Parts: sequence; structure tokens; C-alpha cells
Amino acid sequence: MSRRTRRVASTATLVLAASALVAAPAAGTDSPSVPEAPGTHEVRFATFNTALERPEEGMLAQELASPDSEQARNVAEIIQHVRPDVLLVNEFDHDEEGLGLRRFQDNYLSVGQNGADPIDYPYVYNAPVNTGVASGVDLNGDGEAVTEPGTPEYAEDAFGYGVFPGQYGMAVLSKYPIVTDQVRTFQTFRWADMPDALLPTDPETGEPYYSEEALEVLRLSSKSHWDLPIDTGRGRPVHLLAGHPTPPTFDGPEKRNVARNHDEIRFWADYVRPRAGDYIYDDAGVRGGLAPGARFVIAGDLNADPNDGDGHPEAMTQLLEHPDIVDVRPSSQGGRGAAERQGAANDDHVGDPELDSADFVDEPGPGNLRVDYVLPSRSLPARASGVFWPTVDDPLFRLTGDHPFPSSDHRLVWVDVVR
Repeated sequence: MSRRTRRVASTATLVLAASALVAAPAAGTDSPSVPEAPGTHEVRFATFNTALERPEEGMLAQELASPDSEQARNVAEIIQHVRPDVLLVNEFDHDEEGLGLRRFQDNYLSVGQNGADPIDYPYVYNAPVNTGVASGVDLNGDGEAVTEPGTPEYAEDAFGYGVFPGQYGMAVLSKYPIVTDQVRTFQTFRWADMPDALLPTDPETGEPYYSEEALEVLRLSSKSHWDLPIDTGRGRPVHLLAGHPTPPTFDGPEKRNVARNHDEIRFWADYVRPRAGDYIYDDAGVRGGLAPGARFVIAGDLNADPNDGDGHPEAMTQLLEHPDIVDVRPSSQGGRGAAERQGAANDDHVGDPELDSADFVDEPGPGNLRVDYVLPSRSLPARASGVFWPTVDDPLFRLTGDHPFPSSDHRLVWVDVVR
């Protein structure tokens, strides 16, 4: 979980080094949580909330300047074991120069961790997000519009919760070319421009929670929504639809974050359904959703479990029951073991713990939840999938562990699709 002006695809940072696109086998290990490499005609898509956000601007890039960050080493080792071809990274602080990403590649991913093979991503997409960007209006209802970064009050009045611009950012690492001239970003799309949006109301008065002034500027995306066409070498690209909706908590009786999470997820449901996304406009002013028949993968920490937790009960069903989307239900035995071992809130959950992807506080708290997703379109047959969540007797349990986590409170989720 996590709490500038118009920018378009030209803000992407692309590293165009030559690289073989055939997935290398993972380093030798006795761990059953390490998947086999995808087949010759398959692409492994993955999402990983790395929890590599930091409390001050520039701190992450500075930390990654040396190879000594234990957390970053563990995150890198997980990636080296699973070896995604296309990876969405959530909660990785954004900087305009992409310095943090370059250092993470050079000092961590390109260095074998504990015997795992290095991994290189020649193509990187790095663009601004809404977290920590001042809205200029009062969004948290305290009567003041805070515009000076660095405080929780500022974060609550930013377009997305963040104490500085780019905190809790996201990026995409790929072994395959990103078709940058076809990238669409939706950072500035206004929430009020979504038809029948679940804009929150004051439960005591029935009046809108947000002022007219706020609704004039409030963006839907708490981070951003990206459509990144990936050239997998088979003719038509695969559109990676990447995002990280706000968590449906940290609000009041108006449930503004519950509503926003629902509508951030709804955005993709409309975007991939023919004609349903006609209202959508991107940061370049181009209108409409995804072209009919386009192949896609929706990925990200969507901060919503279909059965448990604090989210809107229909938030994830918008995607999981969508006629054009397949839920291949990536799973792990580690998730089941954690739920049984930790108990508390997990004992009352309805959902299958093998599908969980995040290890949250159990008491008081929501317990472990399924919040991270890789959802391919029906036109992309899936061959294998999983959640990297080792069991306690697995030699790689040291990479995930129990709280305090050596890497992240989220687990990497992956799906292999025929390209």
C-alpha cells in the first residue's frame, strides 16, 4: 500500500542497449518458488510493488548509488530469480533524469545477487506521476490548501498522496522495445470527467465532499495510467496497461479513497471495452479507449481484493468478470502458509490465501490480501503464472520473510503469455 503540468510519452527514458531477448534460466536453486523460463514464443509479464519509496526527495537515488542497500539487493534478487521480460515496478520514487532507475540496473540488477544470474533491461519507461504534485486546492477538507512540500498535510492536498513530487512512483523495465511514439498517458484526466463517477459525498449532509474548485482540477489517477505498447516481435504489439490506484483506506466516513480506487480500476475496464471508453482523453488530448482487437495486459498494485479488505465490493469484479479479460489466478503456497501462520484477520477471510500477494498488518488491519494483478486479454493465451511467495522451509524465504520485511510487503506476480 501507499499513500506537472501535462507530460506525455516524450518524458520516457529509453535505454537502447543491445540485448538478447531470450529469457536466461534462473540460477541454480532448490527453491520451488523459482519458475522455469518461459517458452520460446512466450513473454513473462510481471508486477512488483518494491516498497522502494523514501521519505525525502532524492534519497532513493542516493541510496542506490552504492551496491550496499540490503533491501534493494533483496528486491533485485527476487527479480533475478523470476526473470520477467516486462516488469512494472510500483513504489519506486520517480526522478526526472531516471537516475534511480539507472543505478538500480547498474548496481543491483546487473550484479548477480547471492548466486542468481544478473538481468538486464535495455528498455525503460520513466514518466511523472501525480503523487506529491500540489493540487493548489483543499482536498482533505481541513480548510487549507497546502502547497509547500514535505508534510503530511501537503501530501493530503496533492493530486496523489506524497510528500514530494514522484514519491511512490512507478516505472517499466523491458527486454522488448517499447513503442514510444504510440504510448498514451492519462496523468491529467479529471475524475469529474468520468461519466457516473463515484464522487464522494458527505454522509451527514448528502452534499459533495469536494468543492467545485477542487473538482475542477482533481485528477482521477493517484499516480498515473499508462498504455505502453510492447513490441514482442510478433507483429501487433501487446499493450501494457500499467497503474497503481490509491489504497481504499486512510479516509473518513465519506470514503473518498474507496470511491477513487473503484474508479481508477474502472478506468481500465472502460478503456478495453469497445465504445465504453469514448469519454477518455489522454495527456496529448487524444480521445477514446483501446482499439478493438488490441492485445493487452493490465498490471499493477491495484490495491483491491475481490473478497476481503476495505475496498469497494465491486472494484475488482469490474476486471475479473470483464468479458475481454482472463484471470489466470497466479498463486503460491507461501501465501497460504503465511495466512495460517499469522491468523488474526486472515482467519475471517473469504478469498483463497494462495492468491494473496501482499502481507499486511493482521491485527488491527486487513490481513493478507490479493491486490497485485497481471491480467491478460482473452487474445493472449496464458501458459503459466505464479506469485513469488516462498514457504518458510524454502531457502528463498529469506527474501520475503515476515514483518519487518527484508524486501517488500508485496510479492512479485507474474504471468507467461503467448506472444
